[in-house]
Amino acid sequence: MFTGIITDIGHVLEVDQQGDMRVRIGTAFDPTTIDIGASIACDGVCLTVIALGATPQNWFDVQISAESVTLTSIGHSGWVPGTRINLERALKVGDELGGHIVSGHVDGTATVAQVRDEGDSTRFTFAAPTALAKFIAPKGSVALNGTSLTVNEVDGASFGVNIIPHTKKATTWGDVAEGDVINLEIDTMARYVARLRDWDDGK
Repeated sequence: MFTGIITDIGHVLEVDQQGDMRVRIGTAFDPTTIDIGASIACDGVCLTVIALGATPQNWFDVQISAESVTLTSIGHSGWVPGTRINLERALKVGDELGGHIVSGHVDGTATVAQVRDEGDSTRFTFAAPTALAKFIAPKGSVALNGTSLTVNEVDGASFGVNIIPHTKKATTWGDVAEGDVINLEIDTMARYVARLRDWDDGK
């Protein structure tokens, strides 16, 4: 379980494609505080740590299944050495919940349709898959590349968010451009409300 509050920007060090994809990610996290088998959200994708090290810098390895590659931005933009990634470690009991509950189970991808500056902030407009658009509501929460964000407006399958300078600096959002494919996780509460509605309707 995560909060959508990014705590480090990691970068891909190595990619090894043998069956599943194995990726080594450089991080500021202290590897002595991470357990093998721990979950780390990488651009919003919950991945399991399978190896750790600190030479020549702190790093951890993850193994990514073909399904995860296909369903996330990893399969669209590709992770290569140098790729910057939003990182968040799993929530611990007693941690501050500053964003919203995020599972790290990406529902699909959205495409950046427009980027424009508004004062000091930047407005991003996204095209979401039709099947997921119904779960996105104005002033509701979404996780985009693992970042907890508030939806400003919704127009059909399009929606917009406003990103402040601090968020752009503390995450990879300063790198995002029009046409980029972004990992999208809808709000868990919205998912269950829709399921209960369908249940009441006999579906």
